[in-house]
Amino acid sequence: MTAHIPRFQAIDGVEVVGVANRTRESGERAAGELGIPRVYDDWAPLIDDPDIDAVFIGTWPYMHRTLVAAALEHDKHVLTQARMAMDASEAREMLAASLRRPGLVAQVIPGYMADPAVVRTLDELIAEGSTGEILSIDFTARSGFADPHGTFTWRHDRDPSGLNTMMLGGRYEDLMRVFGPATSVTAVTRVFHPLLRDEAGGTRVTSLPDHIEVIAEMAGRALLRMGLSTVTGLVPPSELWVFGAEGTVRCILEPHATAASSGIWVGRRGDTKLAEVPLLYPLGDGVPTERQFIDAIRGEGPVGETTFEDGVRYMEFTEAVLRSAQQGRTIPLPIA
Repeated sequence: MTAHIPRFQAIDGVEVVGVANRTRESGERAAGELGIPRVYDDWAPLIDDPDIDAVFIGTWPYMHRTLVAAALEHDKHVLTQARMAMDASEAREMLAASLRRPGLVAQVIPGYMADPAVVRTLDELIAEGSTGEILSIDFTARSGFADPHGTFTWRHDRDPSGLNTMMLGGRYEDLMRVFGPATSVTAVTRVFHPLLRDEAGGTRVTSLPDHIEVIAEMAGRALLRMGLSTVTGLVPPSELWVFGAEGTVRCILEPHATAASSGIWVGRRGDTKLAEVPLLYPLGDGVPTERQFIDAIRGEGPVGETTFEDGVRYMEFTEAVLRSAQQGRTIPLPIA
């Protein structure tokens, strides 16, 4: 909230008029820190307020479906936090609710695997045929050795987070922007560290994986391999390799990239090594999601980078990965 609200407040003609948190006390604290004039005891009167035109939902996933449906029913535009829903079924319900209100903007905060400048440059390189036919896509994201005294958070708890696992959906979402959606998923997962400490010092058990290996079939003949882990250390930064019939592309991917930590290298048939190519856009110079949302409401631009349709696709992918691992079989997409 401390990131999104100031960006809304910086847009001309936009006023953040109210906030509702889990408690009145936390709502008043947020209002004081961010200069918000109204505090509601509950979310229902906020959504019912006729002075409010749009709602930003910053809760954990377990409330997204309920709040999106209520906001749309009250003719409010809605922007919801990433991890669109608890599972694919809820995401489809949210999409259906938005389609019943075609005059309202319904958008999801995107889950970037890298600075948008890197993803957009990659997209253009692929579109111009730098690789020829894509044969294989290899994505890895690992965050280091697990903390043996790790803290149990809502991200480890299925009750508030649902089937969302690490940043699987968000990373697939960005890959989908460039390569399109997958047609099937085969996956293996592990929970290497099921026991975590809660804030009170007790022990909690998580069933959500901390290591995932995925093979996905893409439209055409390409295969996508994804490896995500929060338990493997001394690893290189997140990387994406694209292997094509005529060329190879390597990307170093850091969500909060700097010129020193991010880049793209390309090699084509006949080259002896990869050569770095300049990014086509400045790092950190993308249009903020909040601005995209407001522009769409004003009719000055399309719905931003993550539509509800996109959200359904990445929730289906996330659920398919867990189904495949549990059932030991390939899961077709879209899931039934």
